[in-house]
Amino acid sequence: MLRSMFSGVSGLRSHQTMMDVIGNNIANVNTVGYKSASVVFQDLLSQTIRGAGVPDAAAGGTNPAQVGLGVTIAGISNNFTQGASQLTGRATDLSIQGDGFFVVRNNSQQLFTRAGSLNFDALGRLVTADGSVLQGWSADAAGNINANAAVSDISMPLGQSTAPQETANIRLGGNLPADAAVGTSIVTSLTAYDVQGSPIDTTFNFTKTAADTWTVTATMPDKNGGAAVTVGTATLTWDSTATPPAFNPAPSLTLTPTVPPAVPPAVQQSTGSWGGNTITVDFGATGDATALRQFAGQSSVAALSQDGSALGTLQSFTIGSDGIVTGVFSNGRTRPIAQIALASFSDPAGLEKTGSSLYRQSVNSGLPQIGQAGGGGRGTLSGSTLEMSNVDLAQEFTNLIIAQRGFQANSRVITASDELLQDLVNLKR
Repeated sequence: MLRSMFSGVSGLRSHQTMMDVIGNNIANVNTVGYKSASVVFQDLLSQTIRGAGVPDAAAGGTNPAQVGLGVTIAGISNNFTQGASQLTGRATDLSIQGDGFFVVRNNSQQLFTRAGSLNFDALGRLVTADGSVLQGWSADAAGNINANAAVSDISMPLGQSTAPQETANIRLGGNLPADAAVGTSIVTSLTAYDVQGSPIDTTFNFTKTAADTWTVTATMPDKNGGAAVTVGTATLTWDSTATPPAFNPAPSLTLTPTVPPAVPPAVQQSTGSWGGNTITVDFGATGDATALRQFAGQSSVAALSQDGSALGTLQSFTIGSDGIVTGVFSNGRTRPIAQIALASFSDPAGLEKTGSSLYRQSVNSGLPQIGQAGGGGRGTLSGSTLEMSNVDLAQEFTNLIIAQRGFQANSRVITASDELLQDLVNLKR
């Protein structure tokens, strides 16, 4: 009877632990990145009343007779199945589609989390709600990222800029009207940039000099406000008999943004030279729908593009599925700024919870395998979303009933054992 009473007590304790775990799951039903836990029971040692008997020719064998001594908690395991994604619209909210973890630095500790609700601190670092700093790899000035290096804080300080880019290529296209009169001029222009990012208004003047023949003259203003300087000329001859019709030979134009050679070298610097590299003008390949061509009709000649830019400051950013943070700058340029690191473990269930939705590696979780998203089983990133808790309320309420009934049943064992003891004590009356 005492044995059964102690067994009932162990059942009460174990089911109380089960209730605690269920209550914690329900409390975290809306916690970002939370993984539900479940309790596994196992029986305690059993007292052997009779051992097993060996079968022989005269009699069969007998099974052991044992009485259990109660129940205990075998373990509390975490369920790391994927939680549902919730769209938030915030650029700094991230969810992991897969088995990886974000790597964060909390003081000197390296911790891990599935909660991707991030913000910027005063130093421009991406941090979690409790102030842990997100880890990854920063890009160099050219946008190159070394994912083989050690991880460090991801930072995007206010005022970050990208250097200007000197114009090296210009693209022209559209239609030169074949039925235009000789002497007709068509002008198009665009802004190019020198090595310091200063804008250069570049003008292209197409003049029809004969049937099917055009001359294009490129000019740039003098840097100190003088008369426009011719920086390149080319002759375009249209061959309507070719298949398909095209300029023959293919037009070629290279701009040399300097002051006229007639100006003495001693005066060039004071007069002002844009200087820098030459600029290649591309008229498009034959057959390209945007290539320069000559057909009767309306003129549509235009400067389509150039590859230079002025100094740019960081305006916004995007985060790709591979974790690369791409900065969008005021000059229209984009450049990789950093890449977010993810970690995977041989046994995620072996991680230790440290609070604030953070985990710490343990002796049974294995070492963190830190690398890029999309590889090594780490999963990919989804921007502007958060991973919700994977708690199943229907299952938790069912478990709640099971735990309650288990607790009640064990309390009945104690009550019944008490009544038997009372009857035993009353035997002396």
